[in-house]
Parts: sequence; structure tokens; C-alpha cells
Amino acid sequence: MLWKKFPYGIILHHIVISMKLLYQSAKEGVRACLLALRLAGLKAKQTTENLPLVTLQLDEKDRTGNPLEVMGELSICRYAMEQCPWNVSDSLHLDEWILYYLKPMAELSSKSAIKSNEALLEAIGSLERSVKGDFIGGPHPASADILGFAYLFQFFTGNPWMMKKFPVLGECYKKLSEIYSGVQEDLGEQTVAAKPKKTVEYFEGSLKIQRNKTKVLPEEGKRNILITSALPYVNNVPHLGNIIGCVLSADVYARYCRLRGYNTIFICGTDEYGTATETKAIKEGLTPQEICDKYHAIHKTIYDWFDIDFDNFGRTSHPKQTEIAQDIFLKLYNLEELIEDDVEQSFCEHCNRFLADRFVNGTCPNCAYTGARGDQCDACGKLCSPEELVDPKCMLCNNTPVRKTSRHIFINLPKIKDRLEQWIGESSAKGKWSQNCMQTTQSWIRDGLKPRCITRDLKWGIPVPLPNFSDKVLYVWFDAPIGYISMTATHTDDWEKWWKNPAQVELAQFMGKDNIPFHTVIFPCSLIGSGDNWTKLHTISTTEYLNYEDGKFSKSNGVGVFGDNAMDTGIPNEVYRYYLLANRPEQSDTVFKWSDLAAKNNNELLPNVGNLCNRLFKFWMKLDQELGVAGELNSLDLESLNEAYQLLQKYAQEMEELKIRQALKTAMDISGAGNKYIQNSKLWELKKIDLQRLQTGLVVSSNIIRAAILALEPFIPGFCAKVYSQLSIERTPREDTLLKEVLEANDPLSILTLLSPHTRITQAVPIIKAITDEKVNQLKEKFAGRQN
Repeated sequence: MLWKKFPYGIILHHIVISMKLLYQSAKEGVRACLLALRLAGLKAKQTTENLPLVTLQLDEKDRTGNPLEVMGELSICRYAMEQCPWNVSDSLHLDEWILYYLKPMAELSSKSAIKSNEALLEAIGSLERSVKGDFIGGPHPASADILGFAYLFQFFTGNPWMMKKFPVLGECYKKLSEIYSGVQEDLGEQTVAAKPKKTVEYFEGSLKIQRNKTKVLPEEGKRNILITSALPYVNNVPHLGNIIGCVLSADVYARYCRLRGYNTIFICGTDEYGTATETKAIKEGLTPQEICDKYHAIHKTIYDWFDIDFDNFGRTSHPKQTEIAQDIFLKLYNLEELIEDDVEQSFCEHCNRFLADRFVNGTCPNCAYTGARGDQCDACGKLCSPEELVDPKCMLCNNTPVRKTSRHIFINLPKIKDRLEQWIGESSAKGKWSQNCMQTTQSWIRDGLKPRCITRDLKWGIPVPLPNFSDKVLYVWFDAPIGYISMTATHTDDWEKWWKNPAQVELAQFMGKDNIPFHTVIFPCSLIGSGDNWTKLHTISTTEYLNYEDGKFSKSNGVGVFGDNAMDTGIPNEVYRYYLLANRPEQSDTVFKWSDLAAKNNNELLPNVGNLCNRLFKFWMKLDQELGVAGELNSLDLESLNEAYQLLQKYAQEMEELKIRQALKTAMDISGAGNKYIQNSKLWELKKIDLQRLQTGLVVSSNIIRAAILALEPFIPGFCAKVYSQLSIERTPREDTLLKEVLEANDPLSILTLLSPHTRITQAVPIIKAITDEKVNQLKEKFAGRQN
């Protein structure tokens, strides 16, 4: 054994041993291995082979006579450092962090763009704070130093700004660069310039999880959950804030409930009556029915693309809506829960019709904007009334309207108030309503409930079923929530088993915060006052607002990405779903940013669950074998299974409490536990050492992955469907309620039953693709307000 003193106190020693380093191309990971071997004084013959992982073939033989192998840059760097004469400090977790967190960011950033890459700069700063002397490893390098150098040296070399910003790390890399020059010479390189990246084959297209959509009905003794999301209005294209606030959040909960084996039905549809529809029809030169047909199809297409799995996506223009809404109205009327009163409003003598507030245009009294409506000024945002406008005009004919009284019908909320408060007290306690929901509801009651008008002088709507009011329609905010009922009725003739069954059915409703009082006060009062035994709200989940970049979504101004735009960006729906749910505005408003979406994809989805599946599946496919069964479990196996199971239980509790964003994080933590197990078990090294341990490790790691995908299925079902495809998993009744099975077992070892022993990998290609800075800049430019 020969020893050589090297500058900066590093001692190189040369072990006379025959090794081979096999790799496909000399990428950064290979360079890290060569640097580690040079530091350890280990000589290895370099051989280019078509391998998925860089492999160090040792001189030692296993019991079959084949060379022992160390696979992957992390394992090789650790192995080399273990051969050094110095004691290396414990930096194992840090080198994993570098490989799985820092590396993907570094690969996606160019040297010229480093100053603007805040996430990468923050990560490098964290790494610099880990230096404990000359190196992270103390006086001598550790594997974390070598991996960090391999992926970051390109940003430091010839860049005084980086050397000044990170002086400690810069000095560390200066020391390593002197040894690294020998690696470059071995590779025949003069500089550290990165070579063009090889094109990687990815999973093309989209997949959906297919379920048997039999018509589910409540069953005694089971949890029966009726889920609704606020009905999107039919006169517009939904933007991402609309999607996360209602249908997407409800879809996550519905998918979770089905996996738990609950009898679950998810109902939604378009809200089609009212002034806004008439206004849109006039602007587009169509009839209200034509507008509803057009935009209902647009909404359905968008929700289908986002993989929203409704049991029924209906319409309030369906005859069932008229039948049920008029029935509730008449029962309120016959029980004297309604009152009549005169209302003064704008009337156009030329058109011979009463005008809804937004049918009156004029000059805003606050900011002098000439295009203000009778309900709001879009320029200053102030609420106003038609009589406050300067020079008001009829939107239809541009004549000046007059003020005229009209007889209308009101629901007598003060009369129902005591019954409402008793129900709120019971339901909010059982359903654990959120604090903001309770505050909004109580403020309405505290400020004093007043009779609320439920009729309008419009043509497009449900006719009021009374002779003296045949020229009027029901107000959209009276009839719209009844749409939940009518859409269930168009789905099944046995709809009353869902809607008139409060003892057995839990109603869970999802909406934005502005819809709270209509679902906790107005709609419940209509049901209570009708005298029927209606199923009423049990659990409510509300969101704050999602804004766009530096402002708000605006379709008319071309600002922000709307549902139809998202379909054309080339980014899969699972990436949008993951980002929106991870950024869900649960406690306060949040902001959609393209750079943040790319960061979530590149730094969370890709290195965590994407990398976990791809690296194991490639390894498994190379083995060309069925999964089989586990042998004797060691302490690492048991600890990892226990950790994954506890996380799965935590996830289920969070979902039960509708802590959707936190539950997504926990699901990703299960995937993180899988990554950690694979690394700690050194699965890649077992092929030539211990085939029984390899078999057990494969069973444990694969089933932990299955547990992670099971938890992620409600959030990113498209991604999970692609994983199931590679595992050749068919959708069976067992798969539909698999979460119920594993949780009811109350045993961490139940995770080992998730995959069949006959499971075999049929395809192993990456699913998550990185989003480049160039792509981010293109999308920011496109949706900044200048597109058509």
C-alpha cells in the first residue's frame, strides 16, 4: 500500500486492487465516482456499457464466482470513502439530500441563470452551512463533498459572483478541483463543460383509473357519504382557482371515500339560470339555452381532462330541477314560510320589462367609469345600485329606465331562525365545521336575518308556480342549491334515499368561502321550512382565493391560465392537480406561479415519487422475475414497514378531517420512506451477495411504493394509473377498496399484501418529466395578458 501527501492536508493512498467502473456515459455522477476512487487511491479500469446505473465491479467474488458489484454514484462514493484512512463524519443523510433534492435543481439550471434561481441558491446556501472545516466531512472529504462538487462545480468555476456569495463552499471546491483535474485528464477532457443530455423515453399519453360506476345507494350500518361541489356558473370558462376551490377538492375526497369502502356518490353540474346567462346570451348573439349548451360542454371537457370523477355532472335546466324546485317552493308557500312585498326596481318602458341590476349600465358615482353596471363597477370594484349610477341606460336598448314597483315573494328567514340555529348547533358539532365557516355563518345570524327575495323579473329561469306570479322566475340562489338534489334525481330514481335520509347519510359540501352563507343559512332554511325530512349539510370544506402571479385571473383581459388553456400547455393533468392541491388556499389566499409549479414538479414529484418508481422498476425489470414473497424480515424491514404504516394511518386521519393539503404531504412522506428504505437496504448491491435478501428487499420496497401510490391515488390518479400500468395491476373490487383493507388490518405487515407475489414489471419508463426554465418563461409570457 502506497501513501502520498497531497496539498491541503489530503492524503492519497494507493491500494493495489483490480476493479472495473462500468458506465454508459461520463455524466456528473460518474465523475463523482472517479473523484471518490482517486481520493481513496483505488484504481479502476473504465468500461463503457449500456447500464442504467454506474457500477463498480469489485475484485472480490461472490459464492457463485461472479464479481461483487456496487451500484449507483451514492453507494460507490460511500464505498470509496470507507476505504480512506481517515474517519469520515456522519454525512449520510446529507449526501442523499444532495442526490435526490439538489441534483435535479442543478441539472435544470444553466450557469447563466444561476443568479435568478432562488430555490437552487437557497439549497446551496444550506449546503455551505454544513461545512465543518475544510469540508462537510471535517478535515477530510466525505461523500457529500464529492457529490456536491460534481453537481455544483460548473456554477463556481470561472464565476467570481458565486465564489463571493458562497466563499466557504468555494474554497472547499477549490481544494477538490486540484484532484479533479486528474479525473478530467483520464476522461480526455480539458474543461468541466457539460455534455448534451441524452433524450430520455417517457411514458406517453394519459391514463385514467377505471371504476365500475354502478349506482350506489345508502346501506344501513355503513358510512354513506353524499358529496357535492358548488355548481360552476355556466356563462364562463373555469380558471384554476375555480377548479381547486370546488370540483378538484371534492374529487380528492370522493376518491378517498371510495378507497375506504364508504358508499359514496359525487354530484355536480352547471348552474344555468339567471341574469348572468341572459347577459352572456345577448353578448354572444345566442339564446340562453344555446349559451347553456355551449358552456356546459366546455365545463365537462375541462373537468374530464382534469380527471374529475363525478357520478353525475348534471344541469339545472333539466326538467327534474323545475319539478323539485317548484315542489319545495310550494311547500314553503303552503306552510306560510313565504311572504309577499313590493320592490322598487329599474323598468325599461321601451323593452317593457323590469331590468336586473346588471342590465343597467351607466357612469360610476365613485370613479366616473362610464361602463359601470347596476350591481358593481369593474373599474374600481365598488358595489352600487342602478339608482346610484349617473345617466343610467338599459343595456338592451340604451334607453333610460324608470323606477317602478314589482310584487315579489320572500322566504321569511326570521321565522325559521330558531330552527336554523338548533340545526347549526347540532350539525357543526358533528361535522366539525371550520372556524371561518362558523364565523361567517354566525355573523349572518348575529347581524339579523331578514326576509330574502326568492323571485326575479326574468324570462330565463324556473317559473314561479303561482297564478299571480306567472311572469316571474325563481331567483337563481334559491334554485341553484336545489340542483344538487335534482342532479341526484337524474342519476337515480331512488334519489330520496340520499336526500331524505338524514339518519344514515352524511352530506359533505365543497366550495369557495364566498358561498358559505348560501349553504349554511339560505339553502338549509329552504329545506327546513319545507317540512320534509331532508338530508342537510354535515361536513363543509371551504377555500380562500387562488390568485395569479401578481394579480387576479381575468379571461376578458387574457390574464391567467384557465381550464381550456391548461389542456394546451403540454403539462399533464397530474402535475396541475399536484400543484393546486399542494398550494390549496385553505387558511389564506395563495398565488399560482409558473416558477412555483415547475419547482413543485422538479423538486418534489420528480425526485420523490417519480424517482422512487422509476429506479426500482428499472432494477426489477432487469431482474426479469415475479415479485415473489418475502423471507425473514430484519430490523430495517420492520422499521420501514412500521414507518410507512404509521404515515398511512396519519394520512387517513387527515383526510377524515378534510385536511387535504396536509394529507398530500403525508402521502409524499410515505414515498420518502420508500426511497429511504431502498437506500439503506443497499438493494442494488444484493444481486451478487444474497439473493434471498434481495428477494425480501424487493418485496418490502415494492409494497411500500404501492402504499405510497395508494395514498396518492385521490390526488394524482393519472400518475397512479401509469404506475399501475407498469405493474400490470387491473382494477378489481379489491383494488377499489384497498385502503379499507390495509387500514382495518391494523398491522404494518398488511402492507406486504398490497401487491400479488405474481406481480411483474412490464414497462419501466419515467413518468414525470422536468419543466425547464425556458418553458416557464414561455408560459409566463403567454398568459400575462396579451393573448387572445
